[in-house]
Amino acid sequence: MGSADGLRKIAVLIGIFAVLKVQAVPLTGDNADAGELRDDILEINRGLNHLFEGDIAVDPNRNAILDQTRRWKFPIPYILTDSLDLNAKGVILQAFEEYRLRSCVDFKPYEGESSYVSFTKLDGCWSFVGDDRVGQNVSIGARCDTKAIVQHELLHALGFYHEQSRSDRDDYVKIWWDEIEEGMQHNFNKYEDDFITDLNTAYDYESIMHYRPLSFNKNESIPTITTSIPYFNEIIGQRLDFSAVDITRVNRMYDCANTHTLLDQCSFELINICGMIQNEADNADWVQTLSNPADPDHTLAGRCRDSGYFMKFDTSSGAIGNSAMLESRILYPKRDEQCLQFFYKMSGVAGDKLVIWIRTDDGTGTVQNGRRIHTITGDGDAAWKIAHVNLKVTEKFRYFFQGIRGSSVSSGAILIDDITLTESICPSAVWQIHKFSNVLATTPLGTPVKSNCFYNSEGYAFGINVYPSGKDIAYPDYVGMTFFLCSGENDAVMEWPAKNRQATIVAMDQDPDVRLRMSSTRSFTTDTDPRWNKPTATSGQEFGWSTFISIQHLQRRSFLKNDDLIITADFNDLTHLIKTEVPVKPAAPSNEIPEEKPVSELKMRPETPKHREARAANPCGPNHCINGGVCVESKGEASCRCASSQTTYYTGKRCEKTNIDRGILGALIGGAAGTVVLTLAIFTIIRRAQ
Repeated sequence: MGSADGLRKIAVLIGIFAVLKVQAVPLTGDNADAGELRDDILEINRGLNHLFEGDIAVDPNRNAILDQTRRWKFPIPYILTDSLDLNAKGVILQAFEEYRLRSCVDFKPYEGESSYVSFTKLDGCWSFVGDDRVGQNVSIGARCDTKAIVQHELLHALGFYHEQSRSDRDDYVKIWWDEIEEGMQHNFNKYEDDFITDLNTAYDYESIMHYRPLSFNKNESIPTITTSIPYFNEIIGQRLDFSAVDITRVNRMYDCANTHTLLDQCSFELINICGMIQNEADNADWVQTLSNPADPDHTLAGRCRDSGYFMKFDTSSGAIGNSAMLESRILYPKRDEQCLQFFYKMSGVAGDKLVIWIRTDDGTGTVQNGRRIHTITGDGDAAWKIAHVNLKVTEKFRYFFQGIRGSSVSSGAILIDDITLTESICPSAVWQIHKFSNVLATTPLGTPVKSNCFYNSEGYAFGINVYPSGKDIAYPDYVGMTFFLCSGENDAVMEWPAKNRQATIVAMDQDPDVRLRMSSTRSFTTDTDPRWNKPTATSGQEFGWSTFISIQHLQRRSFLKNDDLIITADFNDLTHLIKTEVPVKPAAPSNEIPEEKPVSELKMRPETPKHREARAANPCGPNHCINGGVCVESKGEASCRCASSQTTYYTGKRCEKTNIDRGILGALIGGAAGTVVLTLAIFTIIRRAQ
């Protein structure tokens, strides 16, 4: 029976994970790394057995989630040591921006504070848990330089353990103990909710803090952890971005009321249309409109009946030049850069216009000075399109949309939906590939779809290749994406080779709430390789990822909303990050905070992982005194207060020695001697009488 059960178990595991089998990763000269197939944290850290749960450099007998003293105060000071790869420095800054967008967590350059995080390149990817108050390392070692890995390690630093450590995990996942590498079983321990709290959130298969199925496995194709709902077997361990629950937990743990860089967003689902107002100086209105088969909204893409709204300006009637203006509420920026992202659709003839304006303070406190920022002219293509508009505002302002009827024969409308305004710079390149399922079906393996050329802020021209059916013959189920330099109008004055630049490509998740997007982001940095020399009209070598993202993952979430794939890209100068390390200033010793050490002297504590123990060590627990002695604590040390009686008292470290009072002892001896003398006298008298 046991043998049959064993065979059945193996069959189940192999059946579930046939798709997860280890593949030989392509690392040819034009691949930055293995993309979606690159090693994860536990593979990178294999052999670093001093780490708890694979990437935690701390004994788990303390929990920052429950220990208020180990929570950070924001902003968190940080140091980027010069041991880091340049690409790692860039993705660390990307990760900071994700925290600022979704939470109240913030970071600042180190300026002598006692608590700080020092990002450094040691062996592997790991972090301590919680604020140690003396400065601490986060290691971003070789192959750890992705935004998602940095986000994961920073969640540890903020006080979070892995998802499958929860006390209720056995209701949601199964641990296959027989398949775990010898000596690694402790990494699958679970902890009671008085040690690791879930902050009143559900078990999260999508958490960026979850183990992957093959974690610590001794057989490369047999998993150690599977999910109770089979669909999530291919979800756990995702390394795209924070999940919605990850962000909920951070915001609950740190009592976040607002985020730092999200100024406004609206999908027009509520009747108050996010506080936007109609301008009275125009001659038409924008109308909140329910999605219908002829005009589906962008938020829900027409998937839900009687749901989904957008704003509509009808251009089918009225005089040429008739317009409608829709204004935002008053906004108060903290930075001097903003990016307005929105979706629009122009179903009329070519010539209708959508103009983006801002109003700013006129000097009297009234927001009324208008300035036109960007104009979009309809081209007759009645499809939902994405737009990004850079704003540069430093004072309170409103943004607004003006729709204009451009032709007397126009018979359609202008629609807008899913607005997002963040305090960030818009991407240099935005490429929307319409009807991607058709492109996927008709593009042969190894054949790229090539973008137009874009310009970054410096003036470099670049483009993107997408391989819908795969770039490498061994990986037809993966979409490949590569970056290349174009010959541009500024080439004569640009620096060549274009070294120390970070190329970042993003496959965008089109969730209407920017805080919930889980886009796929990959980056690399350029060097002195000839591929980054000045390109010609026919040259420009590509470099990127043969396995950027699997088609299976691309078809999940909202990567292909309305059958459109949206790709953004940047090419940023990181020269200013080559030298970033600063010396650590020694802090004055105190009773609470030990003296800080230079970054180079910070080392992981060589503590052996062990099961949860008592939070506080009581020197008097249990009581080690005997003979009725009482243990007392003085300056952290235990001593025994020994018992005594009328005749005896106890001494010794544990009250183990019995003593008799000297006065009592003398009386006893004298009494005994007197008794003997008296007895002898009595016997003498009796004998004489006889």
